[in-house]
Amino acid sequence: MSISVKNNVFTLQTRNSTYQMKADERRILLHTYYGAKTDETDHSYLIQMADHGFSGNIDGTEDERVYSLDYLPQEFPALGSGDHRIHCLAADLGSGVCDCLLLFDSYKVYDGKYSIPGLPAMFAGEGAQTLEILLKDCREEFYVRLLYGVFEDVDIITRSVVIENRMEGPAVLKKVSSACVDLMENGLELVHFYGRHGCERQMEKSPLPHGIMELRSTRGASSHQHNPFVILAGEHTTEESGICYGAALLYSGGFSVQAEVDQMDQTRLILGIDAQDFSWELGPGECFYSPEVCMCMSGGGYEGLSHRLHRGFQDHLIRSAWKDKRRPIVANNWEATHFDFDGKGILEIAREAAGLGVDMFVLDDGWFGERDSDLSGLGDWYANEEKLGCTLSELSEEVHEMGLMFGLWFEPEMISEDSDLYREHPDWALAIPGRAPIRGRSQLVLDMSRGDVIDHLHRCISGILDTVRIEYIKWDMNRSLAAAYSRMLPAERQGEVRHRAVLGVYELLERILKDHPGLLLEGCCGGGGRYDAGMLYYCPQIWCSDNTDAIERLRIQYGTSFAYPMSTISAHVSACPNEMNFRTTPFKTRGVCAMQGVFGYELDLRRMSQEEKEAAKTQIAYFREHYRLFQFGTYHRLVSPYEDKSYTAWGSVAEDQKEAVVAVVYTDLHANPRAEHLKLRGLVGEWSYRLCRDGEELGTFTGAALMNGGILLPVPKENYDSCQYYLKAE
Repeated sequence: MSISVKNNVFTLQTRNSTYQMKADERRILLHTYYGAKTDETDHSYLIQMADHGFSGNIDGTEDERVYSLDYLPQEFPALGSGDHRIHCLAADLGSGVCDCLLLFDSYKVYDGKYSIPGLPAMFAGEGAQTLEILLKDCREEFYVRLLYGVFEDVDIITRSVVIENRMEGPAVLKKVSSACVDLMENGLELVHFYGRHGCERQMEKSPLPHGIMELRSTRGASSHQHNPFVILAGEHTTEESGICYGAALLYSGGFSVQAEVDQMDQTRLILGIDAQDFSWELGPGECFYSPEVCMCMSGGGYEGLSHRLHRGFQDHLIRSAWKDKRRPIVANNWEATHFDFDGKGILEIAREAAGLGVDMFVLDDGWFGERDSDLSGLGDWYANEEKLGCTLSELSEEVHEMGLMFGLWFEPEMISEDSDLYREHPDWALAIPGRAPIRGRSQLVLDMSRGDVIDHLHRCISGILDTVRIEYIKWDMNRSLAAAYSRMLPAERQGEVRHRAVLGVYELLERILKDHPGLLLEGCCGGGGRYDAGMLYYCPQIWCSDNTDAIERLRIQYGTSFAYPMSTISAHVSACPNEMNFRTTPFKTRGVCAMQGVFGYELDLRRMSQEEKEAAKTQIAYFREHYRLFQFGTYHRLVSPYEDKSYTAWGSVAEDQKEAVVAVVYTDLHANPRAEHLKLRGLVGEWSYRLCRDGEELGTFTGAALMNGGILLPVPKENYDSCQYYLKAE
C-alpha cells in the first residue's frame, strides 16, 4: 500500500520518496515530512513548539502561547487563522472579512486516481491510490476536501482541492491555491523558467531570500514570461546529485507560484490560480474545483527529477491516440509564405514535401474568411475558396493523393473586429462596455466563458473535421487577455471570467477530441506561450517557440526538458538567415536541433538547393530510423548551453540501454582549440557499444569508457557546426 494511516498520521510512499502529514490533537492538519523515502515514523517530533512573539494563538491555546499557526508547517493554510505567511485560501464566509480556520474532519483512502470535473488531471488504473482529507471551518458549514493521488512507480504525488459550501448563504472565494509544501529548512534555490516571446523557458536559479518571491502570469495563459513549473533545490544540486523538489501546475490560465522563507527559516511553496482579478461566488450546495499540482522529488539531482516527470506525464497525463506513436514529420507553410499564398503555391510546397519523404503538410494561417493579413477574418471559420482556387476538401484530397496527411491551423479563441462573426455577435468579445478594448495583434478575445460561444466554435470546427480529411490541428492563441469583461455575468462576478474562460477552452478541446479521437492536436500560443502540463492532457505536442533559430532553441529546449517529455516538443528546420534573429546556421545543425523533439520543416521547400534537399532526405530517414530514441528515450542533458563551454550536448538512451543517440552543437570557435571530451550517461558499464558519428564507424568501446573517459569530439569545421552519434550494444 502506498498510503498508510495510523493515529491520524498520513504517510504517502512512492518508490523513492515519502510525504507525510498529521492531524494533531487540536485538529490542525500539519505537514511533517517530504523527502527521501523513510518509514512511517511520526515526523512531527521535528517540530519545535515555542513562543516566538507576535504570533497569534488559536482559541484554546492562548494560555500556553507556544501553539501558533504563524510558524507551524501546514498542509493548507488559510487567511484569517493567525498565519501571516502566504496562504492557499482566502474566503469570505459572510462576515465581509476573509476569516477561516480549517480543522480536520475525516478521511478516506481508495484504489485508483481521483478525477476533476472540467479540468485536466493525471490518470491511472490500479497503479495509483487516492487519499481524501476533509477539513471543516471551525464555525461554518464550509468544507475543504484535499485530494492526493499517489503514483508509486513514477515517484509522483498529485494534489487538488475541492471547496464545498454547505452554508445557507454564499461564500466568496478570493484566492484558491491547489497545494502548499512547508519544508522545515531554508538555503534553497528556486529554479524557474522565465522568458518572452521567442525566448521562452530560460532557466534561472534564484536563492530564496527571507520574505516572499512570486512568479505569476496575469495574461490569461500560462505565458511566455513564466512557466507553471518550478523546482526547489539545494544550493549544490547538479544534474546528477543533490535533492530537488519539482512542482507543476496542470493549468493553462493565469497562475501564481509563491515561495516564502519565514521568520523561523522555514520554506513554504504555494501554487495555484492567479488571485489578481479572481473572485468566485460559491452558492449554497456548490463546489469549486482547483487545478491539479504534480509533485515529485529527487535525491539524484535534476536529471532524476526530469526522468520521473517525463515518464509520469507520458504514461499518466497524455491521452492522445498518438501518445506512443511516431509523430508525423510535418512541413508547415507559415515561414514559407505567411499570408501570401494561393492553392497552386500550397500544392507546389506539398509536392516538394512528398518528394523529401515528409509525412504531413500543414496549412497555416490565412486559409479562411477574408484573411490576407492579421487585421481581419478571425472567427470566420470557412474556407476562402477564391484564394485556394478550390474547396478545402479538394485541396486536402490532392495533398493526400501525394501520399501526405493534411493538417490545418486554427485560432478558435480569438476574433477580428473585421469579421462576419464580430459584426453578428459583438457581445461575444471580451470588452468592458463603454470603454475602448485593449487589442493585441489587432484582435480581440472571444468570451470562452459563454456556452453559446463554445457551442458555436464546436459546430464550426467539427463541421470542417466532418467533411474534410484532416489528421492534425495546430491550435493557436496569439494574444493575452486584458479587461476581461463578460456580458453574461453581473459586475460583482466579473472575477470569475478568466477561470471560466480556461474551463471553456478545456470543454471545447474535450468535445472535439471526443468526436474525433484519432485527431492529432498540437498546442500553440504565439509559439511557447501556453506550454504547460494542462495542455498536454489534450495536446500530446506543443509548438515550442516561434523562434526556430537552432542556436537560440538550444536554451529554449533545454529549459523545456526539465519537466516536459521530448515527445511534446515540436521543433522544425527553418530557412536562414532566420526570420527572427537573422542568424545563419548550417542546414545540418538546424536538423540536429530539431530532432531533439518532434521533427519537421518550416521553410519554403521550393527554394531549397539540391544539396539541402538531399540533406533533408538524410535527416528524415535518420529520424524515422531512431524516432523511439528521440521521442521516448531516457533524456540526458550532457552539457548545458548556460555553462562556459564551446558546445551544447544531449543524448537519449533506450529503455533497455542497448541503443543511444547523442548530439553536439558548437556555439563558439577558437584558434588552436583544446581537446574536448564528452562524457555520456545512461549506458551499461560492462557492455560494449559500437560508436558511429554522422554515419562513420569509430570503433567499439565499453559503456564504462564512454561514461568515465568520454568521447573525443572532433574540431568544428565552421561556425555552429554539429555532429550526431549513434551507439548500439554488441
